[in-house]
Amino acid sequence: MINNTTRQGFLFIISSSSGTGKTTLARKLLASEQEASSDKKSSLRMSVSCTTRPQLAGEVDGEDYHFIDKKTFRERRQRGEFLEWAEVFDNFYATPHAPVRAALAGGSDVLFDVDWQGAEQIHKQMEPELVVRVFLLPPSRAELERRLVARRRDDKSELDLRLARAAEEIKRCKEYDYIVINDDLELAFTSLRSILQAERCKRERRNGLEEFVSSFTLTTSDESLLKL
Repeated sequence: MINNTTRQGFLFIISSSSGTGKTTLARKLLASEQEASSDKKSSLRMSVSCTTRPQLAGEVDGEDYHFIDKKTFRERRQRGEFLEWAEVFDNFYATPHAPVRAALAGGSDVLFDVDWQGAEQIHKQMEPELVVRVFLLPPSRAELERRLVARRRDDKSELDLRLARAAEEIKRCKEYDYIVINDDLELAFTSLRSILQAERCKRERRNGLEEFVSSFTLTTSDESLLKL
C-alpha cells in the first residue's frame, strides 16, 4: 500500500519584544522552506498582517504588510474579517481571517510574526491543537537596548518606552510552548527550524494514519510464513 496519509497544517507563531529579531528570523525560516521545496511551493506560508502604521523605506505592500488607513481598518474589524488585532504605539495591526483558513485547508502551515496580544487572540479563536507558539528572548537587557539604539528609529523618549514595554512583554513568555534565546542568529534559526520539523512529525497531525498502519496487519499467508 502506498503511503497516502496527509498532514494537518498548523499555525506557527513567533513573538518577541521589539529588537529581538523575530521578523528577521521569520523571513529566514520562510526562505529556507522555499529553498528546500523541490517544486518551489513551500508548505510554510507567511501570514501578512494589515497595519495602519506608515510604510517604511524598502517595505512592499502586500508582502511585508497590507497598509491601510484607520477608517478602513475599523470597517473591516466591524465586519469580523480579522482573526486578531491589536493597537501598538497608536497604530493598529491585524491578521485577516480568510487567507489563514484557506492555507490550512490546502494543507499548508502558516507562519505568524505577531506580538503576545495577537498570539493570545489567535490561540483563543483557533483550535488549540492547530497553534504552536514560540517566544524569542534577547540574551540580556543591555543587548536589547544596544539593538534598539542601533536601529536608529527612535528618539530617547521612544526608546525608553520600548524598553519598558519590552519588560512587560517578556513576562508573557511563560504562556508559550517554546522559548528560544536569540543570542546567535544562526543558532536561533536552527532551533526554530527544529521546532517546526518536530511539530510536523506529531502523530496527531497525520490524517489517515490509522488506515495506513492497518495496511501492515498480517495476512493469513504472512502468518504461515512466520511459522516456518
